Amino acid sequence: MSYALVTGASKGIGKSIAEELARMGNDLILVARSENTLKELSEVLKQKYSVKVDYLALDLALPNAANEVYNWCSSKGYSINILVNNAGYGLWGRFDELDLIKQEEMLQLNMHTLVQLTRAFIPTLKSEKKSYILNVASTAAYQAVPTLSLYAASKSFVLLFTRGIRLELKNSSISVSCLCPGPTSTNFVDRAGMSDAIKKKADAFGMSPEAVAKIAVKAMFKGKAEIVPGLLNKITVWFTAFVPKSIPENIAVNLYKN
Repeated sequence: MSYALVTGASKGIGKSIAEELARMGNDLILVARSENTLKELSEVLKQKYSVKVDYLALDLALPNAANEVYNWCSSKGYSINILVNNAGYGLWGRFDELDLIKQEEMLQLNMHTLVQLTRAFIPTLKSEKKSYILNVASTAAYQAVPTLSLYAASKSFVLLFTRGIRLELKNSSISVSCLCPGPTSTNFVDRAGMSDAIKKKADAFGMSPEAVAKIAVKAMFKGKAEIVPGLLNKITVWFTAFVPKSIPENIAVNLYKN
């Protein structure tokens, strides 16, 4: 029996991707920090969609977290045919003013844990007749974003890493995709510590996590390389590709100034 493993599955895009996968009949492994939330979500998905669901409550920002996830799955005898590396967050503010340890914890989760999980599960994914990796980046991956400098850089890493391993694995059973959502109605703004003014802008232009998840899962199963949900987000990505980087980056200064 094969499972879809979703990190950051307790809320936001991760939760919505988990539900969309369950709706399509996929058994699930949910990983996030909050055990109570995971337990409740697991019961809801099992009853609503008649799928198997297990969960692991774990802080994925810890350095050895990926090994713990892999060892836990191995001890349970779970085979993985879908890996969704969704867990991640941002920190808002000037790089020289934010706490460096907290920024390093963010980088551990956004990049290192994602890489470690991907590396750990590739052998299992290769053993499946057809399997998928979905790494979640952001439209911020396409440009520098002042006051979200390290977050944007970490998501650019995710995007480029995903592009690279997609080509490396093209002759295997694994299809690799990168999801790059724009503003989404999640707790990202609150977790990042952004101002109320920025939150209002995000709410005005944000997509729902359910809409993002439907687009993401459908495109993943079609084997699409990069998934940018929403017309406005597609235009933004196109704009950053064809104009000097200084233009969108100076626009970002005004959007995210503190």
